[in-house]
Amino acid sequence: MVGIFLLTVSAGVFAGGTLETYPEIKNFFPALTRVGDIAGEPPAAPVYQQGKLLGYVFSTQAIAPIPAYSGKPINILVGLNLSGQITGLKIIEHHEPILLVGVSEKQLKEYIDQYQGVDIFDRVRVGAEKKAGSVGIDTISGATITVMVSNATIVNSARTVAARYGITRSRKSGKSSPVILTRQAPVAAEKELPANNPAETPLVSEAPDLERAWVTIWEGRAIEIGILVFALFLLTAILLFQDWIVRRPTLYEYLRNGYLLFTVFFIGGYALAQLSIVNVLTFVHAFVHDFRWETFALDPLIFILWVFVAFTLLLWGRGVYCGWLCPFGAMQELINMVARRFKVKQWEFPTMVHERLWAIKYVVLIALFGISLQSLSLAEYYAEIEPFKTTILRFDRAWPFVLYVVVLLMISIVNRKFYCKYICPLAAALIIPAQNRVFDWVRRRNECGKPCQVCADLCEVQAIAPTGEINKNECHYCLDCQVTYWNEYKCPPLVQERKKRERHIAVHSLSN
Repeated sequence: MVGIFLLTVSAGVFAGGTLETYPEIKNFFPALTRVGDIAGEPPAAPVYQQGKLLGYVFSTQAIAPIPAYSGKPINILVGLNLSGQITGLKIIEHHEPILLVGVSEKQLKEYIDQYQGVDIFDRVRVGAEKKAGSVGIDTISGATITVMVSNATIVNSARTVAARYGITRSRKSGKSSPVILTRQAPVAAEKELPANNPAETPLVSEAPDLERAWVTIWEGRAIEIGILVFALFLLTAILLFQDWIVRRPTLYEYLRNGYLLFTVFFIGGYALAQLSIVNVLTFVHAFVHDFRWETFALDPLIFILWVFVAFTLLLWGRGVYCGWLCPFGAMQELINMVARRFKVKQWEFPTMVHERLWAIKYVVLIALFGISLQSLSLAEYYAEIEPFKTTILRFDRAWPFVLYVVVLLMISIVNRKFYCKYICPLAAALIIPAQNRVFDWVRRRNECGKPCQVCADLCEVQAIAPTGEINKNECHYCLDCQVTYWNEYKCPPLVQERKKRERHIAVHSLSN
C-alpha cells in the first residue's frame, strides 16, 4: 500500500527543471504529470501523463534561429502533440524594434496564438484565406518581417522536431506540404529521448529568402512607397527653392502646415513609419555583428525614410527630419500652433537655463547606448522614454505610458516642441553625423541680434541666440526666420529700406 502511495505521488509531481522554467507547459498539456529535460538533437523535452508520451515542448531558438528585423531570432516556446498539432505557444524573448514603435505586445501575442491547434503538416498561409490542406493566419499590418520570421520559426522548428521524433499526420484528408520524416516509429511509452542520427534525420530549418522577401514586400506596398517618395521629392524641392517659397508667406504657410498634417496622419498614423532611437541602436549592433541590407529593407517606408534622412543630414543637417518628417514632432507643433491662434500665453525658459537643458537629450543618448552594449533588449526597454510607440498605437497602452505622452503634449501647448528640444535621444543621435553638413542656406544679416531680436523671438525652438547666431545643431529648419528675413514688413532692416523707398517715391511724386 505504501509503495502504491509513493508511486502515485511521484507520478503526480511535475518535473522540476523544465516545468519550473516554463510553467506555461501546463497550459500546453493540461493532463501532464511529468516533463523531461530539454535535450537531444534537436533539443526537445518529452511530456508524459502517467508514463504515456503526450508530445514535446521545445524552444525555437535552439532549432530554427532565424534572424528577424532586429538581426536576432524570435524565441518561442512551442508544444507539439503526437498528432502533429501545436498545443500552445509562448514568446520567450524578442528584440524586434518595430514592436517598440508600431505594434503592441498584445498584437504579437494574438498573432502567435493563432498557431495553437495548427496541424504542422498543413500549408500555413499568412495573410491568406484558408484553403483545403492549408491554414490561414491573419497577419499584422506594419510588421511584415516579424510575421514572416515568426511563421518560419514556428513551422520549421515544429517540423524538425516531428521529423526527428517520428510524429506523423493523424488524419488522411488534406494535402500536406513536403516534410522529411525519419524512419523511427512514434514513441508510445516513457523513455529517454533517442540520440539523433544525422544520416537518418535531415532537419527542416530553412530561413526565409530575404533577397526575394524584401522585393515581394516592396511590390505589395507600392502605393504607400509611391506616396512617400513623392512627398520626399516635394520636401526636397521646398528645401532647394526655399528662398523663392519663403518670399511668398501664404504659399509657404499652406505648404508647411499641409506637410505637417501629412507627416502626422500618413507617415505616423497610417504608415507607422516613426523613426526611433531603437533603429539607431539596432543598426549599430547589426553593423558590428551581422549586417545585411536585406534585413533593413524589409520595412520599405522606414528604410526609405532613413535613406532620405542620411541624405539630408549631409546636406542640410538634423533639422529636416526633426522639423518636417517626425510625426510626434509635427503633432507637438500643430498643437502649439492651434494654442497660439487662441492666444494661449507661451512659457519659455530663460536663455541660460534653456541652453543647459539641451544637454539632457545627449545624456539620454549616451545612457541608452551604454546600456545597449550590455543588453540591447534592456536598452529597448529604457527607450520607452520616447513617446512614439504610445502615440503610434493611438494611446492603446497601460495608463502610465498614456499619461506620459499626454503630459508631453500638454506641455507643448505652452512650450513649443518641449520633448524635441530637451529629451529626444534620436535628435541627439542625428546631430552627431550632421556636423559636416554641406549647405548653410539659412540667411542672416549683420543687424541680426545687434540689435534686432525679431527672429530670435519667433524661433519655435529657441535656436537663435540673443547675439543673432543660429545654433545649427538645434535648428529644426522650419524656415520661419527666413520668411521674416525676406519680409519687408517684419524684418527691421528691410522695413527701413522700404520706408526710405516709399518716402523717395512720395517726394518724387510731389515734385512732379
